[in-house]
Amino acid sequence: MSRWDGIDEFVATAEAESFSRAARRLGLSTSGVSRAVATLEERLQTRLLYRTTRRVSLTDAGRAFLARARRLIAERDEALASVGEDDGDPRGLLRMTCSTAYGERFVVPAVNRFMLSHPKLALEIDLDDAVRDIVSEGFDLAIRFGRLTDSRLIAKRLASRTRRLCAAPSYLTRAGAPRSIADLAAHTCILGAADTWPFRDGEREIAFKPQGRWRCNSGQAVLDAALLGLGVCQLPNFYVDAAISDGRLVPLLEANRPEDEGVWAVYPHLRLLPAKVRLLVEHLEEALSGQG
Repeated sequence: MSRWDGIDEFVATAEAESFSRAARRLGLSTSGVSRAVATLEERLQTRLLYRTTRRVSLTDAGRAFLARARRLIAERDEALASVGEDDGDPRGLLRMTCSTAYGERFVVPAVNRFMLSHPKLALEIDLDDAVRDIVSEGFDLAIRFGRLTDSRLIAKRLASRTRRLCAAPSYLTRAGAPRSIADLAAHTCILGAADTWPFRDGEREIAFKPQGRWRCNSGQAVLDAALLGLGVCQLPNFYVDAAISDGRLVPLLEANRPEDEGVWAVYPHLRLLPAKVRLLVEHLEEALSGQG
């Protein structure tokens, strides 16, 4: 029996809070994962997990062991990567996550081109507008926006994007154009996922809370509503630039446009960054430069 037996299964189960979800992540059977964790507990003479019919949770000993087990796995994987990638060609599985719309439009096409040049690499991309905990969920890389605060992560700026306020000519004919941020209180706003809209007034940052009768957490859906004249919207520029250029949308309060926000590649602190992550980040930096 290897001294590693059960450690990967334990970490995956603890993070997923489920033997079945851990099994799917590892490509194993649920019973096999459960047996491996039970054997590990027997070897350690310590219960690591509480089991119920609905979920799995950590004991105090399990919580303490989880942090050490993650470090062991990370160091093992770093060591294996450093040997396996001596020829400079990345290999193994790379797991990454990104928001849905930006991922579909910019990141996935760039990653697909990267994959053509690296046939030994396997890829798993999770497109999700929720901010995932890439350390606990085992992701190698994430693409994030704006300010970053997680000290467990290293961030490299890839590109930038900005948000633009706009409305269709048909709406502005009916309601008029806002002349100031305060004027927006009298307008019908098309609401997306954000509860506030950022603006700048000179050196001041202003967060305006929009009000309206329409809300959807899809940027594409917000764009469609704006094009139909349902109200004023604020969206990342990659949604609206083409419609503004051809006159289907009219930009508003451009002097109050918020500062550009960064598009970042973020990844966990590791003493040795795997070549698969390093090379993909370099590729994305080149591919996304100038994209919004």
